[in-house]
Amino acid sequence: MRMMRWAAVALVALVPLFSHALETVHWQRLPLPVRLHVGEERVIFTDREMKVGVPANLKDRLRVQSANGAIYLRPAVPLQGVRVQLHDVVAGALVMLDVTAIDPEGQLPLEPLRIVTDTPVEKPAPISSAPSSFEAREPTTLPVPVLLTRHAAQNLYAPLRAVEPVAGISRVPLRESLNLSTLMPMLPVYCRAVAAWKMGDTFVTAVILRNVSPRAIELSPLQLQGGFTAATYQHPYLGPKGEATDTTAVYLVTKGRDLADSLLPASSGGRAYEK
Repeated sequence: MRMMRWAAVALVALVPLFSHALETVHWQRLPLPVRLHVGEERVIFTDREMKVGVPANLKDRLRVQSANGAIYLRPAVPLQGVRVQLHDVVAGALVMLDVTAIDPEGQLPLEPLRIVTDTPVEKPAPISSAPSSFEAREPTTLPVPVLLTRHAAQNLYAPLRAVEPVAGISRVPLRESLNLSTLMPMLPVYCRAVAAWKMGDTFVTAVILRNVSPRAIELSPLQLQGGFTAATYQHPYLGPKGEATDTTAVYLVTKGRDLADSLLPASSGGRAYEK
């Protein structure tokens, strides 16, 4: 796999802002052809929150910029069938683009492009300004680890406005310089705790995992070392380093103590992978 460079962008449909036409295409699991003109910029919109990645060897041949929720592609030279990936950061899905750039002489200007993803993605229910029945009954109908894990996942992957407030859950600070070298000691994975929450005497800690090897890794709770009540991965695998899928999160639930007190002690020979 070729190395990819990534620019994180939040993409939304901004059709009302444009008085001229949009070319609309639908993603149906087949690579979408995207036409460009050499030396001219084309803007792309989509209806999901995405990251965009292009092969690293195109750094000087295809400029990629983002601004105000849009992607701008400007080729410097002709291109033929270059693969660009859009990564849905909420659902973990990929949208493939096959980019071609030609000389614009004699060609009509290209319209902005809008990509519509037809595959439904589960999203948290919208927050109502009125008291919600969810808030009143969920703590008594779902186990605390489930509530904490879902709350943590929403905070990491859902828009802030869509995070459901749950009575009894509060954010707790992480200990400084938390050593996670013993969490997955047998795998080439960089681990970093990013946030933690508490409900009663139960904690959940969100840990970012990043593959630092050129091979994909299938994830299993058996790979985790420590005293955890539950562990849930955001995605079931890590793609090779440099690809859109090389990063995910794991939510570690502990009871009666936080993550720092639930890890195995680090030895002098422990490995800590760099970001």
